[in-house]
Amino acid sequence: MSLVSKYNKAAPRYTSYPTVPFWENNLNVDQWKEHLKKAFVLANQADGISLYIHLPYCESLCTYCACNTRITVNHKVEEPYIDAVLKEWKLNLTCINERPRIKTIHLGGGTPTFFSPENLHYLISSILADCNLLAHHDFSFEAHPANTTEEHLKVLNALGFNRISFGIQDFDPIVQEAINRYQSVEEVETIVNAARKNGYTSINFDLVYGLPFQKKEGLKKTLEAVIQLKPDRIAFYSYAHVPWIKPGQRKFTDLDVPKENEKAELARLGNAMLSQAGYHTIAMDHFALTHDALYQALIENRLHRNFMGYTEHPAHLLLALGVSSISDAGSAFAQNIKTVEPYIACINEGNWPLQKGHVLDGNDVLFRRHILDIMCHMKTSWTPSELENNQFVEALDRLSDLEEDHLVIIKDNTLQVTVAGRPFLRNICLCFDVYFHRAQLRENVFSSTT
Repeated sequence: MSLVSKYNKAAPRYTSYPTVPFWENNLNVDQWKEHLKKAFVLANQADGISLYIHLPYCESLCTYCACNTRITVNHKVEEPYIDAVLKEWKLNLTCINERPRIKTIHLGGGTPTFFSPENLHYLISSILADCNLLAHHDFSFEAHPANTTEEHLKVLNALGFNRISFGIQDFDPIVQEAINRYQSVEEVETIVNAARKNGYTSINFDLVYGLPFQKKEGLKKTLEAVIQLKPDRIAFYSYAHVPWIKPGQRKFTDLDVPKENEKAELARLGNAMLSQAGYHTIAMDHFALTHDALYQALIENRLHRNFMGYTEHPAHLLLALGVSSISDAGSAFAQNIKTVEPYIACINEGNWPLQKGHVLDGNDVLFRRHILDIMCHMKTSWTPSELENNQFVEALDRLSDLEEDHLVIIKDNTLQVTVAGRPFLRNICLCFDVYFHRAQLRENVFSSTT
């Protein structure tokens, strides 16, 4: 049996620990406010607050997508939604007695560029009016190449946005037809050139391998075009096939999706081509050129992972606004209501939109640290006292197969991921996931690791 087959199992992507399906929902609004207040103080005294804003609307459904989205062509939804987000922002400000110092802002979706430049200006300028900015702040947004205009670029750059992430996925017309995501190389080249002309210093491309009907020949052409366009960083993700969660993925069948060994070949092709083109591997699924801040964070041991993926900005507080968004206060997680209309109604009634939360206990903090270290730095280490924790000893015992297969090296209270082990990072972290191993049902929650 190949290693790909052996370790092909459902597992989280570890953008948090504990992962959302295993949260104990042991947090009410008053308790969340207390965690938020403490995190605000720590962040303001240290290196600032990170802000995430979820903008869920898209004009059409990309059938591969597993994000929380709302499909509509009615742009009258923009202003009521923005008004609700700003009211939620004001609710959060009631928890502090000083102006927040903002380090990062990220607009995610959905498609943030669904919103008009005027409405995005209103949203961001209203938030910034309540804040102080750190001198070295980093503002970024996700964009669909097909609906991002130069006016979007100009307006957001004038507000401080310096980084943009384009969802490319694949340029192969057959794959684009299957996933209902269309943009040509020429369209992408035009908007990338416009972004550079308008002051964006870091451009990211999202690419996905394992998509329906994707073949090595088509992916090779996509990668050749991407390398010519030379984005500063690239996220090269594994497609998460979860049609039982996202019905849009039922447009194609399991037979249309590359099998595990075929998918592994696609991953190897992408890794090899990007490395040969001068991109440095960043942890599990990112690549960056030497000048990019993500690579600098890697070599300076500052790389972090949060609900958006890898980032160069660890923060004491990730404050999230908007439907379904998730905040991280270090000691607790909180997720907003996941459907647009109830979210807006809750906010308009003056209530906090908390739907689900989790307060981290001592064991959560311990295992979160190890999982973050492995996901970001390919290694972790522990003290002798941690070996007195039975759950931690059980976690180490679960690593035995991975060690025998030379995917990890364990020596002197240290775990090091080998080069061969990098594609199995989620499997390695899985050994430290106490909740996963306690759970009875998980196959229909997570996508496969390979």
